Amino acid sequence: MRELGIASIILIIANVAISYRGFKNRTFFESYKFEVDKILIQKDYIRLVSSGFLHTSWRHLIFNLISLYAFSGMLEMQLGIWSYLLIYFVSLIGGDLLALFIHRNHGDYSAVGASGAVCGIIFASIALFPGLDIGFFGIPLAIPNWIFGVLYVIYSIYGITSAKDNIGHEAHLGGALIGMLVAIAIRPEALVNNYIIITMIAIPIILFIYIIVRKPHILFINNLYFKSKSHNLTIDQRYNETKVFKQKEIDKLLDKISRKGIGSLSKKEKEKLDNYSK
Repeated sequence: MRELGIASIILIIANVAISYRGFKNRTFFESYKFEVDKILIQKDYIRLVSSGFLHTSWRHLIFNLISLYAFSGMLEMQLGIWSYLLIYFVSLIGGDLLALFIHRNHGDYSAVGASGAVCGIIFASIALFPGLDIGFFGIPLAIPNWIFGVLYVIYSIYGITSAKDNIGHEAHLGGALIGMLVAIAIRPEALVNNYIIITMIAIPIILFIYIIVRKPHILFINNLYFKSKSHNLTIDQRYNETKVFKQKEIDKLLDKISRKGIGSLSKKEKEKLDNYSK
């Protein structure tokens, strides 16, 4: 059983606590999840980090935390707390930035999960310690960590192409690549010692990222964000569309006031008028 360092323990506790609050409080969940328009138009950049501590379900959370547990011990012990945390958060933010770029014209696209950060930890571990056997809670799986990493990438690619949930699968690949690169930057000798496995894993990730960025149509993505033309609007187009819609709503409410007086407005209509006037 690998002993976890203090940073790993803190991250696990934070993920459990924040995810639990998200499960219980939908408003909290909606306020901090990754959502394209909230980030690009409303400049709510905290979502690039906060979304990584929210999860869609206990199963989603537990899978990420078990994966983090399996790969964190050796990495934190060898690199130290600050380098470990650097890999975690740079992978988290980098993975979300990739998803943000891919879905920049899909305003209502949303996602949550620590997967980008966890992938960064997994692939940093693979880059530095390829062939290290992994185990869960003292039970050895007797497979090298790079095999688990390859399976994780396959799962991520399936998640992107099927798009059956709002887990940030695109962030898996971005986080994986960034985690590997940061680890190599911290320990450059790893590139010399482990270049075969690093190359074998990095090239497919880079290739797939290129495809989903430049030629997503060839993946036959079964996803309304890629199939529906109504979602392929630029930020300016979405802003203008929203502005026109709000103005129509305001005009409708003002017309009702002019005909029947302000007392004719329902509570919901008054709240709507108040929000539009801000």
